[in-house]
Amino acid sequence: MKKTLFLTIAAAMSLGAASAQGFHDFTVKDIRGSDFELSRLKGSKVMVVNVASRCGLTPQYAGLQALYQKYGGDGFVIIAFPANDFLGQEPGSDEEIIAFCEENYGVSFPVMSKISVTGDDMHPLYRWLTSAELNGVSDAEVTWNFQKFLIDPEGNWVGSAAPTVLPDAEEITGWIETE
Repeated sequence: MKKTLFLTIAAAMSLGAASAQGFHDFTVKDIRGSDFELSRLKGSKVMVVNVASRCGLTPQYAGLQALYQKYGGDGFVIIAFPANDFLGQEPGSDEEIIAFCEENYGVSFPVMSKISVTGDDMHPLYRWLTSAELNGVSDAEVTWNFQKFLIDPEGNWVGSAAPTVLPDAEEITGWIETE
């Protein structure tokens, strides 16, 4: 009995250690191919959003940029991840994507290299964002382009907002404005 209990506790402890990776532990590639360590965002609230340039929700880029202009800086940042997971709505190369973002929406928030946010080839960061087992809080399936994930200054998963929730929705701005 004691041996079984010890093995159960040891297994639980190793599971906890395995799932101890936090948001700030990830390194991703930015749209220009350079490493972007999420640890550099410690102390800031972060909104992570998967984006696409040929989606009915693409005009949300304007709202994201406006939100970033109003709140962006040391205490808040938006990180966009282009993804081609939904009906091929982000078919372009990284160079084409950033040109589209800058020319059409004046995007100045960080845009990362294109990744997959669903399926077997889901990026490890999105596995963390969508799995309660990994993020310690909640499961949150990515249902479409422009799904938003909220991360607190310590790198904890706070919540997610559906793709149709606009960037300036009270649930997002209220969270940004709280201490």
